[in-house]
Amino acid sequence: MGKDYYEILGVSRDASKDEIKRAYRKLAKKYHPDLNPDNKEEAEEKFKEISEAYEVLMDDKKREIYDRYGEEGLKGRVFSDEGFTWNDFTHFSDVWDIFGGMGDFFRDFFGFSPQQQRRGRDMAIRVHIPLKDVLTGVDKEVKIKTHVSCPTCNGTGAEPGSEVKVCPACGGTGQRKVVKQRGPFQFVSVTTCDVCRGTGKYIEKKCHTCGGTGRILGEKTIVVHIPPGIEDGDALRIRGKGEVPEGGGVPGDLYVYVNIDMPEGYVREGTTLHKRLKIPYPVAVLGGEVEVDTLDGTERIKISPGTESGSQITLRGKGVPRFGGGRRGDLILHVEIDVPKKLSKKAKALLKEYAKELGVETKKSIFSR
Repeated sequence: MGKDYYEILGVSRDASKDEIKRAYRKLAKKYHPDLNPDNKEEAEEKFKEISEAYEVLMDDKKREIYDRYGEEGLKGRVFSDEGFTWNDFTHFSDVWDIFGGMGDFFRDFFGFSPQQQRRGRDMAIRVHIPLKDVLTGVDKEVKIKTHVSCPTCNGTGAEPGSEVKVCPACGGTGQRKVVKQRGPFQFVSVTTCDVCRGTGKYIEKKCHTCGGTGRILGEKTIVVHIPPGIEDGDALRIRGKGEVPEGGGVPGDLYVYVNIDMPEGYVREGTTLHKRLKIPYPVAVLGGEVEVDTLDGTERIKISPGTESGSQITLRGKGVPRFGGGRRGDLILHVEIDVPKKLSKKAKALLKEYAKELGVETKKSIFSR
């Protein structure tokens, strides 16, 4: 089966999407390269592995194919429900090489080579948004410093006006074969071409800006759409917005980690928000109205007479939506009675009079004596 995506994420084979999401979020925080500066390469490999597992298991179609055929089914090595595709040939280059150049036959006859395109490195950034933006989502402009396609040669690596030819050493495959004869058996090993460094191209005159690499260090500005209902620590994957590989190819992906800045006093549980609400002692006893700051603005709410500290008041539909939008959860206010530290002489006299009516002892305790 190859990689066990369920084992990688630490979930059972019948795990729900919510369980998979929670497991991925926990592991992504643990192995994010930025959080492991002393072991960055190993963390980066682990991060890619769990991201790959998450992508497959969160996609119903891919998960179904994986459960039936394993990792090989996702690579096109078996027939899928859609039937045969030409991608099924792209993973058989070793087989063709063993039998003496069948790769050349397929390239000449069908017009393609088993060689796979180079892919740039994935990148990760972190953005912060206020809790209010979770209600409707927001477009966030981010800038990342990375290798970008050279503007002079448009990523070809060749000086404008000069030619890019097929590498004479490898014939454009990007690989070189070493054949060794041992008795009646012939052994073939395949290595990356040392002339073109796997690109399959020979540059007649290298670009003066990038030196023939096809890329330069630069800055990219990307607008990231953060959907409503996103949770703190969630990651968004943007395909093709990562690093451009040397010599051309497919750019990597960009992972955008979202941190939500919570206003003071707020706690979030899914779509439900919790907030402490302090009310004056007289309002708690006699009832009245108080102002409450919500994500929609300031509102006045009624307080019933005799409201106790620790009681809850629920404001329907004042929480946040689920991921992607929809109906909002509730805002639950947790009441705390604000007991005054200092009182005027008149207020003290009135409270003592009230205490007498209740028969409450207000003398100093034995410790104060």
